[in-house]
Amino acid sequence: MSPSATLSPFTRTYSADPDHSSVGFAIRHMSVATFRGSFSDVEASVAIADDGSLSLSGTAEVRSISIVSPAEFRNHVLGADFLDARRHPEIVFRSDPAPVGEDGSIAVDGKLTIRNVTRAVVATGTWSAPVEDPYGNMRAGVELTTTVDRRDYGMTWNAPLPKGGDALGTQVTLTVHLELVGA
Repeated sequence: MSPSATLSPFTRTYSADPDHSSVGFAIRHMSVATFRGSFSDVEASVAIADDGSLSLSGTAEVRSISIVSPAEFRNHVLGADFLDARRHPEIVFRSDPAPVGEDGSIAVDGKLTIRNVTRAVVATGTWSAPVEDPYGNMRAGVELTTTVDRRDYGMTWNAPLPKGGDALGTQVTLTVHLELVGA
């Protein structure tokens, strides 16, 4: 069923419910584990076109990264070697319209901007068509994943390990889980 088939003609834009949404990242650390983090200050929306295709947009405030301590680690990630939060306070994503498969699958072509560098990305995942919640609001969901090379965004810092290899991987997996409320 197309996403528009379950919508009233006035419910075409959905905004992320911040209490039920998350944006996270994962990267290999020391070649033995995966470091995971998230951003708590995120705004996102999904617009549904008449043909049922979806357009997504969103921003994440870089300083809302989940790293709290130690302070030196947080400062390093927010500094010029990585996210450079002082000069680039937001991460931004904008998509082209994306059709939704019969099974809710979706592949979203979009532009991801980190550190004022914009690259094309393809995120894949699922769309959950709108349902009415217990309070009369329409809610929908989208879950997306993509992988980017951090070096493409100017984040080239690394440290060699004593027996070879690097302390930090280059591939970063980004995950977006949005519970959306009809506007």
